[in-house]
Amino acid sequence: MITFRHTARAMFEHGLALLALLAVALGVGIAIYHWSAHLPWTDAFLNAAMILGGMGPVDRLSTTPAKWLAGFYALFSGLVFLVVAGAMLAPLVHDVLHHFHVESLETKRANKSQ
Repeated sequence: MITFRHTARAMFEHGLALLALLAVALGVGIAIYHWSAHLPWTDAFLNAAMILGGMGPVDRLSTTPAKWLAGFYALFSGLVFLVVAGAMLAPLVHDVLHHFHVESLETKRANKSQ
């Protein structure tokens, strides 16, 4: 039986590993806003963090390249959000599947052949 402590530890370890992904994603967004939209570093950080957090941009963009890059960054941020959510919830889903004794098809086939 998988304990709560084991699940919490796995979620914590996944969270630590995902911090690097979030740092890289935030860095990419800051660079995009700073160099393409010519925003100061603090405003670039604010816009990138708001997009990555799912809130939306703060400053209005005036150039076409900045709008394109910000749009692609928003799509990228959506994917990062899904990856982070999936990786954080994976240990919990694994624990729930164990709790209800859900087996894969391969395991069922192996058990039938014995």
